Amino acid sequence: MKLRFVVGFIILILFNGLAFYQYGKFLPTFTPTHKPLSAQDIQRLNQTTPVTSIEVFKSQRLLQLKHQDEVIRSYPIRLGFNPIGHKQFEGDGKTPEGTYSIDWRNPQSSYYKSLHISYPNQNDLAFAKQQHQSTGGDVMIHGTVPTRAASLPSSATYIPRKDWTLGCIAVTNSDIDEIWALVSNQTKINIHP
Repeated sequence: MKLRFVVGFIILILFNGLAFYQYGKFLPTFTPTHKPLSAQDIQRLNQTTPVTSIEVFKSQRLLQLKHQDEVIRSYPIRLGFNPIGHKQFEGDGKTPEGTYSIDWRNPQSSYYKSLHISYPNQNDLAFAKQQHQSTGGDVMIHGTVPTRAASLPSSATYIPRKDWTLGCIAVTNSDIDEIWALVSNQTKINIHP
């Protein structure tokens, strides 16, 4: 009887360890959040200091909205599941590096809302073609909770502990609401290692 209990306990520990290893990246991060902007704050920023560029610092897991050289807002981010290095091929799990732009947006995105990054550019396409591979595409800045679960309590501020996307830049759903309202199409985005 004792042996059966010990074996069951060991199996339970192994199962939980495997589940944590496989899905631990989705556990929430409990980091201090910034105070959300009100509609009036967003309107004032759009009128007085509109966003002229987005700066992404992959190694710091940070996205900044800037007006000229002034940082207007900063947001924590999560990246592709294989974040080191520049995205080269479809399925590599990397987030691109370099200068791109926001070229369209999707209000019905699978992950709440999304802003499309203009990856791949001509250099990306040429390199992938030379390697006889696809560059992939549909690299976005998007929320972290699927649209179908966005009404759950605390879904607006949820951000996973680790990188998990296929190459996109993920922010909380409340942060993508702000970014959506502050960033215009054709805004330049610089993605740094």
